Amino acid sequence: MSSSNSVTVQILDKEYSIICPQEERSNLVSAARYLDGKMREIRSSGKVIGADRIAVMAALNITHDLLHKQERPDAQVSGSTREQVRDLLERVDLVLATDSDTSKADS
Repeated sequence: MSSSNSVTVQILDKEYSIICPQEERSNLVSAARYLDGKMREIRSSGKVIGADRIAVMAALNITHDLLHKQERPDAQVSGSTREQVRDLLERVDLVLATDSDTSKADS
């Protein structure tokens, strides 16, 4: 692959060059920033020393958060998301009702 597919990210003051598709670059950069933030939080706590250990603790914390959200899917749905789903359901009901009325008129 060419170097144009390479993205350089910085995590805990160290640069990493990663090859990724153009359309995934912003996601990769966001993920790297998120990881960097988590690792900095752990490092600043002073309880964990060493980049490897900090990385493992960050990975464990991120994985725990992800699994916890999967166990409680209702908790991760925000109020605005619920409103959007409700709005879409109302639209579907309206279309189905309209379609049903049209089918009856054609009979």
